[in-house]
Amino acid sequence: MKNTTVQNITDTLELNYMPYAMSVIVSRAIPEIDGFKPAHRKLLYMMYKMGLLNSNRIKSADVVGQTMRLNPHGDSAIYETLVRLTRGNDALLHPFIDSKGNFGKQYSSDMAYAASRYTEVKLAPICNELFADIEKNTVDFVDNYNGSMKEPLLFPVSFPNILVTANQGIAVGMASNICSFNLKEVCDATIAFIKNDNVFKFIKAPDFSTGGEIIYDENEMQKIFETGRGGFKIRARYRFDKKNSCIEIFEIPYTTTIEAIINKIILLVKTNKIRQINDVRDETDLSGLKIAIDVKKNCDHKLLMNNLFYMTPLCDTFSCNFNVLIDGKPQTLGIKKILEYWYEFRFKCVTRRIKFDLENYRRRLHLLNGLQKILLDIDKAIKIIRQTHEEKFVLQNLMDAFDIDKIQAEYVCEIKLRNLNREYLLNKTLEHENLQKTLNELEKTLSDKNKIDKIICDELANVSKKYAQPRRTQIVSEQLSAPQIVDCPIKLILTKQNYCKKILKSNSVQNLKDNDQIISEIDATNTSDIIFFSNQQNVYKLKAHELNFCKAANLGEYMKNYLKLPDNENLIFMTATKDYDGNFIFVFENGKVAKIKAQCYQTKLNRKKLINSYGKNSKLIGIDYIKNDTDYVLIRDGEKAVMFNSKLVATKVTKSSNGIQVFVMKKKSVITKFLRAENFVCDDKEIYRINKIPSAGKKILTDGQINLFEN
Repeated sequence: MKNTTVQNITDTLELNYMPYAMSVIVSRAIPEIDGFKPAHRKLLYMMYKMGLLNSNRIKSADVVGQTMRLNPHGDSAIYETLVRLTRGNDALLHPFIDSKGNFGKQYSSDMAYAASRYTEVKLAPICNELFADIEKNTVDFVDNYNGSMKEPLLFPVSFPNILVTANQGIAVGMASNICSFNLKEVCDATIAFIKNDNVFKFIKAPDFSTGGEIIYDENEMQKIFETGRGGFKIRARYRFDKKNSCIEIFEIPYTTTIEAIINKIILLVKTNKIRQINDVRDETDLSGLKIAIDVKKNCDHKLLMNNLFYMTPLCDTFSCNFNVLIDGKPQTLGIKKILEYWYEFRFKCVTRRIKFDLENYRRRLHLLNGLQKILLDIDKAIKIIRQTHEEKFVLQNLMDAFDIDKIQAEYVCEIKLRNLNREYLLNKTLEHENLQKTLNELEKTLSDKNKIDKIICDELANVSKKYAQPRRTQIVSEQLSAPQIVDCPIKLILTKQNYCKKILKSNSVQNLKDNDQIISEIDATNTSDIIFFSNQQNVYKLKAHELNFCKAANLGEYMKNYLKLPDNENLIFMTATKDYDGNFIFVFENGKVAKIKAQCYQTKLNRKKLINSYGKNSKLIGIDYIKNDTDYVLIRDGEKAVMFNSKLVATKVTKSSNGIQVFVMKKKSVITKFLRAENFVCDDKEIYRINKIPSAGKKILTDGQINLFEN
């Protein structure tokens, strides 16, 4: 028998899956407090080491190749990362890479970026704020993946880049989606935070590189700011060229693309849900984004744009999830908490920089202290050097003669003879004095939290002054309204095989399926409610505008699929109404007639289906919808007829009413026809009229008098 080892599923997950999941979370998908993912950081740091901060652009392929020393994920992944950070791609408010060539566009899925061998890049000036003092032990460095070089764990960014740079990442079991904010607003808010002022006086709403308009909801925005979760609406901006009847969209939401917008508009036009558009096209060029929508003459462009905002990605939702890695642990944070963690991080960077400078200044001061002792008797020093027979004893003789250490003696010995002049000696004395003052200032700063805070605030103000830009995304308080339906006269046709057409009024011949026939044909408007009755005592309701327009040559919408009817259920009658005024007339096989108020079928919650919608004690012969009382003819067994006015039938308010006896029935007799009086062909209809119910009716005098009932 073969031996098998049973392993607990939780152990398997812990041993095999969890390390992978944590690697994706910590080392790939979630940004850290400096605002970068590892892939971004490796790329930018390698460009910094290549000297691209203050040099000319070089081929992107060269940058990609060098970055593979830090990032082994392959050239295509590295280049995609580079593309998003470039000025040419327009994905960031403040791009970190100055680019030349085609880098595609964030707002287009079809505009592909060129290969890395055709494009050129260098670091943008704002990168000075990423790498300033990185060599002064401001952040920790670690070995790269093969131990061949060092790379920083974080960048000592001098502003809260985590809030300025839009960032999105999907990890295992979690994700991050951080919107960008205006640099000046973020810097001002951070200064306010450090000074214990109100942060939210300065940060009003996000700001995106693609512009647009944020529909401001104070409660929702406050929730996002406090918890890091929530969503807000952002919509496109447009202008209307009245002369050419053209709507020009020049800014779109950050979350969508030109192609998605155009495809949705085309679909709406094809399905006749929007009828005011003649053409839509992408006119984006070197001057910027532009979607042109040609509209019909006298079109209400504001109404049209309101509907497009509601039905297309021209208005979209940005879902916030401010998930940030803090000390290797993912946390969902509000803006104030992010600023708190960034301040703690920046405080440590500045403190480490001051300590680094202090150590260097102390070493320098130590050397100058030794030099000062020598300068007290420079002739003696020269004499000692000249009289020392062997070079190896020079340092020791100087150390013994002037009470200095080996480092100081080395420094003195390295001074060139040409420097032993009055100017040099005066300069060194002055340097000693200045260095001592600087040291005293740094020591005071290091021991005073308020002074370090002032340094951070001054640097933030400087960043704001150098790189601030006006808001690109406007803030509006106007809320979106539901799409306003364009009303127009329509014709509705229902066939026996349950096809329904919504067409513009015309005299065209209707194309039907083989062996099919029209059972309801009514005039209505596009804002009406359509009411369908089925053979299973159910009513189905639709808004007329929800049905797509079709041509007379088309078969129409197959309602059994559209309404999801079971196999044994068919539609038998259709009508349309706006106000539910009037009554429904139901005629049953047993000679009873029910008159039900149309308002019984009106629902406040817009229910799509109503059950028990008419009586079921006898087979239904026909239905009619009337606004005013009407003359009808009932025919029993094809032999007797009765004509009555519907006012003789009492109105009921119960949908399932079985009706009132109108025709006196014999045993095994049934009603075989129900039609309006105008459709009853007879030389003298009045002989069949009754004024009281029920009635036994009168025998039909001649054959060939009866036409089918038409609604």
